[in-house]
Amino acid sequence: MKLIIQMPCYNEEKTLEQTVRDLPREIPGIDTIEYLVIDDGSTDRTVEIAEKLGVHHIVRQGTNRGLANTFSKGVSYALSQGADILVNTDGDNQYCGQDIPKLVKPILEERADIVIGCRPIIDHPEFNPLKKILQIFGSFMLRCVSKTMVRDAASGFRAFSRASCLRLYVHSKFSYCMETLIQAGNSGLRVESVDIRVNPKTRESRLYKNIFQYVFKSGMTILSMFVLYRPGFFFFFCSQLFFFSALILGLRFIYLIYLLPVPEPTRTYLPSLVLLSILAVIGMLLLVMGIFGELTRAQRNLLEEAISNQREHMYENAEEKE
Repeated sequence: MKLIIQMPCYNEEKTLEQTVRDLPREIPGIDTIEYLVIDDGSTDRTVEIAEKLGVHHIVRQGTNRGLANTFSKGVSYALSQGADILVNTDGDNQYCGQDIPKLVKPILEERADIVIGCRPIIDHPEFNPLKKILQIFGSFMLRCVSKTMVRDAASGFRAFSRASCLRLYVHSKFSYCMETLIQAGNSGLRVESVDIRVNPKTRESRLYKNIFQYVFKSGMTILSMFVLYRPGFFFFFCSQLFFFSALILGLRFIYLIYLLPVPEPTRTYLPSLVLLSILAVIGMLLLVMGIFGELTRAQRNLLEEAISNQREHMYENAEEKE
């Protein structure tokens, strides 16, 4: 059983050494543990320090392409190196490396395909009240969309089985955290959570400038992934809003024309009828979009399954040649 611990890094010369030193060297049930640094175009001594520390694998992106792209690059590389389990942690030493055995245990016991390390959000000393509320609400919304029970959707401290890595496709350019959970929940992968510890903050987040930008980007990611993975439900719900509005106008028209004790003969109510027609047509179009979305989703599922099988054979053949 081979475990690869990957660390996406961008200018982490100050924290990488401590991050690597905190990683486990031995875990019961794991035969081989290797470390992987994916350098996302760092301009400091990140790569030099990784080499000095004896990191087993270093992948250079060349330019800064963002966390989501860096994560995907690490997954592909880990699969090519024969990883049975992949653990992702941050290069800024945010997460406690000594909790990695807790992350991989559910996968070793074949109880889960993906394991999320949940931070102590309520008791987190560095989260202000607003951030705690947003974290809890965001995780709740993602549980509804992803059909999982994850308590900390934004946590990047995660363990993936080989089978789950083969099925991951990251479309977002912002962050992989929420998208991979939605994928997992809608693909039938088993997702578990374990409580983990965190280290004192070493720097501010580079994903967003402020909490409002984070909320906006996260919200757009959840919405786009919801449309991508559950188009039927999304468009059906939207269509009902228009149908309901059209129904209200229709009932109002019937009341004013047929039920009003003293109708107004000079009024035609034509604008209301035009608006009713427009709302009904929009609702019907949304229903049609939902049907086409479901057909597209079915085709995408078949395509992703074929690509997963192809990737598995490709990586197996590469390992045999080595």
